[in-house]
Amino acid sequence: MDRILLENLFHAAVAQAQPALAVERHLPEPPKGRTVVIGAGKASAQMARAFEQAWPGELSGLVVTRYGYAERCERIEIVEAAHPVPDAAGAEAARRLLQLVSGLTEDDLVVALISGGGSSLLPAPAPGLDLEDEQEVNRALLASGAPIGVMNLIRNQFSLIKGGRLAAACAPARVATLVVSDVPGDDPALVASGPTLPLAGGRAEARRLAALYRLDLPVAAAALLAGEDNLPPDAADPVFARNSVATIASAALSLEAAAGLARRHGIEAAILSDSIEGEARDVAQVHAAMAREIAARNRPFGKPVVLLSGGETTVTLRGKGRGGRNGEFALALAIALDNVNNVLALSGDSDGIDGSENNAGAHVDGTSARRMREAGIDPQAALANNDAYTAFEAVGDLFVTGPTGTNVNDFRAILIR
Repeated sequence: MDRILLENLFHAAVAQAQPALAVERHLPEPPKGRTVVIGAGKASAQMARAFEQAWPGELSGLVVTRYGYAERCERIEIVEAAHPVPDAAGAEAARRLLQLVSGLTEDDLVVALISGGGSSLLPAPAPGLDLEDEQEVNRALLASGAPIGVMNLIRNQFSLIKGGRLAAACAPARVATLVVSDVPGDDPALVASGPTLPLAGGRAEARRLAALYRLDLPVAAAALLAGEDNLPPDAADPVFARNSVATIASAALSLEAAAGLARRHGIEAAILSDSIEGEARDVAQVHAAMAREIAARNRPFGKPVVLLSGGETTVTLRGKGRGGRNGEFALALAIALDNVNNVLALSGDSDGIDGSENNAGAHVDGTSARRMREAGIDPQAALANNDAYTAFEAVGDLFVTGPTGTNVNDFRAILIR
């Protein structure tokens, strides 16, 4: 029953972030002229469907989402592309978006529906680069362990569409951006690398961070980063003066929904943070230490209690196994909670897909590591090989939901009885 409770907390968090409810509450003022809808991200097709159902006037548009995440729309075209490494379909979608917003007037409105995953879904290589260069940059960033803010600032340097460039292409039309946030702290400019919102930080900062994380960049990308070509637009540019942005769903709101459900079941809920970053295995050690303290000494929270947290951890690739950051967190947690009684946990990605596998995450309890060993898997070796998927698959503890239709980042719940 406790496992079902944890899954219900996850689903409550996801339900709070569903675009069907959030979009309707944040409709922009209709324009005198045309309404053009654009967007990118793992929740953006659902946002598009909700928008066209709620919008009172005429509209047209194009939105790109991840393969398998499309929704049926009547007036907005939905196309699919690759995530987390971009492909040619994404490049064609980016080209079409830029074409779609060209030639607009100041009486027109562009509604940008932006959610996590849009960075890879809209590849638009800067002059001198090609799609393969952008793919290699993305792979280097994904393997680096860099937090999402760093990744997006660096991606921004190599794009014709990120960092506010798409909004600049819409001028003189007004741009209203609706964001489903999947980034710690909910800075809307960081979601999907901010195609309609300029990012803070310039070329010099991007160079410093690329060196700090020892990125192995393609030759053409390294040359561009070393120079001053393709600089991103400045936030103070008058081209953005009439634009607006609203964050319509976030991890903070989702965790509150999960906490409310736990309390209705008679279990106190403690939200540790909605913006946790850092190596997934290190974050797991901190969570495990707190859970053990509560289990043994009833502090800093009294039992029963569920610890909730969100944010976006990272994984520095050391091996060649399968799994995403939620699986990595769960495996490290399983090792740290080996033989600890009355503690259960669930870690899952709110979009339903952890990394590139078919699971959202995994379940953990004090028997997980032992059961892995009995199944012939050394959990420590699996962690060293970044192979959480195989370890949890062997013991039947993968958490599989399929695409959820939204994306407000990681969800972690640890129940201490």
